[in-house]
Amino acid sequence: MSAPTRETIVDFLADIFARRGGEEYLGEPVTMAQHMLQGAAIAEESGLGEEIIVAALLHDIGHFTSEFGTYTPDDTEDRFHEEAGAQVLAPFFAPVITDCVRHHVAAKRYLCATRPEYLRRLSAASLHTLSLQGGPMSADEVAAFEQNPHLAQIVQVRHLDEAGKRADMLTPDFAHFAPMVQRQVDAHCGKAPA
Repeated sequence: MSAPTRETIVDFLADIFARRGGEEYLGEPVTMAQHMLQGAAIAEESGLGEEIIVAALLHDIGHFTSEFGTYTPDDTEDRFHEEAGAQVLAPFFAPVITDCVRHHVAAKRYLCATRPEYLRRLSAASLHTLSLQGGPMSADEVAAFEQNPHLAQIVQVRHLDEAGKRADMLTPDFAHFAPMVQRQVDAHCGKAPA
């Protein structure tokens, strides 16, 4: 598939979910698609806004789009999927959405540094990736991270990321969220809805 445009980005993302969504999610008991769909479904059920729902849905899209390839539990270095995903999404989505994607890994490091109970709740796979991603933030990193104007939303998406790992949870498929994704693209790109 060629590089997406604002007219094709939703189909581009749907295609990724269809082709690659069944892949293992970092040693967790869910697939990649299940993980992202669970985060979005929990956000929707909780009455959160569309920006947060879409950010939760797409936060790990960089695992599919990164030129560095996808993570495996045997990795010994980070692959920066969060930056890869944000770069793909940035032309089409509001900064709050791309910030949630770009900083969801940093948010894990932030929460581990500022809320010890959060660190204790991480899965074994999430603890492994934390070690690759730099571990809990230093005090200076925490202070810098707290300057992000979208801090609250980024932390919300991080919590949805951790929540979306339930083997027994049924969710709608990508098509359920596609109109919402399109509305966010249209809002950001200045295109009047059809």
